[in-house]
Amino acid sequence: MKKFRSSCLIASCLDLIGDKWSLLIIRDMLMHHKKTFKELAASDEGIATNLLSSRLKTLESLHVITKRKLPANKKENIYLLTEKGIDLAPLIMEIILWSDQYVRAYHSELNAYDGDVNKSVVIANAQKEYSAFVHQIVG
Repeated sequence: MKKFRSSCLIASCLDLIGDKWSLLIIRDMLMHHKKTFKELAASDEGIATNLLSSRLKTLESLHVITKRKLPANKKENIYLLTEKGIDLAPLIMEIILWSDQYVRAYHSELNAYDGDVNKSVVIANAQKEYSAFVHQIVG
């Protein structure tokens, strides 16, 4: 059983998915449709394979992702977001917006973000596209 630091909702969430890598893994799966260990390991942030393996196991134990085999290739594991994982899209969007507004002052080479885009539409589209992606893979 997971030991929590306090009864605070924010602290408890961070105890589960607030490490340096978990939200980046979820981002890559949701936004870039990465599904294999190799694809996730190739992310720009350069996560070490032992850390990636550990985070995937944690996310799976929390039912944020599932691990299964590709229907066409029973040897390779794929990782897919569950509904719980897909429901993190609004949180990821808010971090993007906050970073665009406040982090740019410290890191001028941040990716561009079109602030005129309706965030609710972006979130709904990301969730819909990911669900279609999963359906295409597993049927």
